Amino acid sequence: CAMDWQVLTRELSLYLESQVRVGLFGSGVGLSLVLGFGVAYACYYLSSIAKKPQLVASNDRFCRFLEEYCPVVTETYYPTIWCWEGRVQTLLRPFITSRPQVQYRNELIKTADGGQISLDWFDNNDSLYYPDASTRPTVLLLPGLTGTSKESYILHMIHQSETLGYRCVVFNNRGIAGEDLLTPRTYCAANTEDLEAVIHHVHSLHPSASFMAAGVSMGGMLLLNYLGKTGRDTPLMAAAIFSAGWNVFESVESLEKPLNWLLFNYYLTTCLQSSISRHRQMLEKLFDMDLVMKARTVREFDKQFTSVMFGYRTIDDYYEDASPCRKLKSVGIPVLCLNSVDDVFSPGHAIPVETAKQNANVALVLTSCGGHIGFLEGIWPRKCTYMDRVFKQFVQAMFEHGNKVFSM
Repeated sequence: CAMDWQVLTRELSLYLESQVRVGLFGSGVGLSLVLGFGVAYACYYLSSIAKKPQLVASNDRFCRFLEEYCPVVTETYYPTIWCWEGRVQTLLRPFITSRPQVQYRNELIKTADGGQISLDWFDNNDSLYYPDASTRPTVLLLPGLTGTSKESYILHMIHQSETLGYRCVVFNNRGIAGEDLLTPRTYCAANTEDLEAVIHHVHSLHPSASFMAAGVSMGGMLLLNYLGKTGRDTPLMAAAIFSAGWNVFESVESLEKPLNWLLFNYYLTTCLQSSISRHRQMLEKLFDMDLVMKARTVREFDKQFTSVMFGYRTIDDYYEDASPCRKLKSVGIPVLCLNSVDDVFSPGHAIPVETAKQNANVALVLTSCGGHIGFLEGIWPRKCTYMDRVFKQFVQAMFEHGNKVFSM
């Protein structure tokens, strides 16, 4: 996906010379202006935009492991030259990236409170590297706030896993993948009960298979909160986290800035409302749904619905419990976390760099550009993103060389 941008600049100049008429604006001045702007933009891009990510890890052995088996985290990240700004990357990714075809096998599992969870399995029974299903490595995928197994970033993770021979299973939060709510309960970033049930269910089905997880956005927050709660007492051998919101207070404050509210907050709020409106008959037993449907920000929705559902006294209590930065010290397995510092959903100043340095199991990879689940690269970033490459290399590194993480 990465390319030699000096070659690109040279080719761009040749292309412009062949396409732009010298007579533009009546003289050769127009061509000179176009070429001058192109060269200036290329110089700015190469000096200020294209940068190596910051790798934060207190454990030198973990760093060496990543440098050897996951080298993408040390390579220069070249954001798509015409849409490198964070908001633009965030907005365009769902429309630009392709949607690989994935054939799922659905499974509904029951929960202790009488509810049900929808799991979408990609068994990869044609795996050449791991023909024995009992030992085929398994990746549990957690989508974002209102995401399901149909999200393009999930489909790309499955495609990457398929090429490596791995099995995937997608954890769809309650009530958003087409299944009915059997109890008046949905999900949140702080409550890990459903995730715990899923992890133990998947592990019980394939106890001899290596097992790790990857979470995106709220899925990453939920996974981090689970890992902070369980420490080393988990069947997972490692985890990958992408675009997690580390501090919910900072995230909602960022999303409430006028431009961010217009571009993201209001739309996300309507998505949340849409996800529960189908279950209105079940939920209105406990909630004033008319009031919930009047929310115009994520904070208002959480105040009227999410925090109440999970028994928090105030919304601040919920946000404090939901913030993974408060549990990072307790993570007990190797975790790689990718964030962009220009992500309006997770502001760069709220990324817990100093806390991460206090846990030898944690490595942060921080890019200067990429937005929220963006990380677009290449001229036309349809098939591969920087996030996809980090996912593929880290998962393969852990499954195939994981025993070397802390022995190098």
